Amino acid sequence: MRPGVRAGMRPEYGLEKNGIMQTTHDGLVESQFGPQARAYVDSAVHAKGADLDALEEIVRQIRPARALDLGAGGGHVSYKLALHAGCVTAADLSPEMLAALAETAKNKGLANIETVRTTAETLPFGDASFDFLGCRFSAHHWRDVDAGLRQARRVLKSGSRAVFIDVCSPGAPALDTHLQTIEILRDPSHVRDYSMAEWVSSLARAGFMPESCRTWRLAIDFPSWIARMRTPEDHVRAIRSLQRMAAQETKTYFAIEADGSFQFDVLMADCRAV
Repeated sequence: MRPGVRAGMRPEYGLEKNGIMQTTHDGLVESQFGPQARAYVDSAVHAKGADLDALEEIVRQIRPARALDLGAGGGHVSYKLALHAGCVTAADLSPEMLAALAETAKNKGLANIETVRTTAETLPFGDASFDFLGCRFSAHHWRDVDAGLRQARRVLKSGSRAVFIDVCSPGAPALDTHLQTIEILRDPSHVRDYSMAEWVSSLARAGFMPESCRTWRLAIDFPSWIARMRTPEDHVRAIRSLQRMAAQETKTYFAIEADGSFQFDVLMADCRAV
């Protein structure tokens, strides 16, 4: 077991009751992402982007002694952090993701990354353990985003920087409903893509002061988007039906193409722990 990994933290996938599988949220997340660990390490969407470049520039300037990649997934934030930080802790729920991340880090010659298996809501680190935190494309899977953000603040030293990057809801009800629906059809472990207003409010409650919030448009190739998550065919048909039947305003906003490819907003919140 790698340093820092707690034993006995494996979530139950669920128990059968009256013929229906009762699945825990953490178990659902792990079952969705574990088998696809290598796909997320290799994903072009996750491996590059203007948001990732902007995050690296922030870390290059700070050069933290100890940095946390919260919800590390394929490890793309960890690899960037490791170039400029003393040591990096990659935290994620999926042991398969962490194993793929560790292997990739070794292949890249990055010896300053450790992996820790945990949920965002129950971080096994002491108060003020880190002087930088990065979190990218993870928070929309957390069962309790406020609890996760409180934990993020707790493990950061006061005055330290934190950068949160995630898919961002447009906020308008019709557009929000469309986005959340296709997200959960594609991946049942999805909880919510939050709007910028929701992000700012949640960050403030947790003890973060956003110093800047930027958004990017991210183009999504539909075939690879569903393949990466092994979306069942009946769910794929439902998504395509929703896209075809959507109001023109929705089709225009998400730039929905004939093959289902589309665009959505990505938010980057650069914050200070107060």
